[in-house]
Amino acid sequence: MSRSPSLPPPPPPVEIRSWPDREAMLADRAAVLGSLTDRLLGVPQLLLFLLVMAGLQAGWGLVGAGLVILDDGSDPLTFVILGVAVLLGLAVLVPLGFVAGFGILRDSRIRRLLTEWAALDLDPARDARHGAPGLSLLWFLVSFLLGAVGLWISFVAPASARPGSWTYGEVAYVMGVGVICWVTGLTGVAKAVAHYRWAVRLTSVVPAAAARGGAHR
Repeated sequence: MSRSPSLPPPPPPVEIRSWPDREAMLADRAAVLGSLTDRLLGVPQLLLFLLVMAGLQAGWGLVGAGLVILDDGSDPLTFVILGVAVLLGLAVLVPLGFVAGFGILRDSRIRRLLTEWAALDLDPARDARHGAPGLSLLWFLVSFLLGAVGLWISFVAPASARPGSWTYGEVAYVMGVGVICWVTGLTGVAKAVAHYRWAVRLTSVVPAAAARGGAHR
């Protein structure tokens, strides 16, 4: 599988490294870690994340409209409208599903690169900022809110439906809206937490090493 051209390559093997000195290597390491962090947690990535979620909701809305229409009758025209709505909805859902899947794979690749570049050396003076606490918190809060709203919609709203007031199509549509929200939110929360844990490990290596060194004196 070819690597995404937008991502930097992994660090070169030891036998072919050509940095003139350690400071040059640390400078390149810091630049790559910063670039990867931006590509993982940057505001454009968050906006794309929300845009994909909105697109999935729009696609599901078309499918849901077909389900609601089906509840209103079973004549041939109803089935034609249902078929058109479902096809349009799938035409939106399927490509965006691939976009979301490729995004998850790309994030996994970025995390591997972050780990590989961070393993080159220790650089506490520069490493603290790669944790991006503000962006991680933003991702976590937005995703947590989406997940909470999605869970509420998925369980509370259908449970409150009463026979005669809600149709089966409406219940299915509302539950689908909730599922899209909470699955999207769970993905974002996992992303923020994974980066936070990586940053904690990165910045705790030096204090742990110093403590072990002091214990052996």
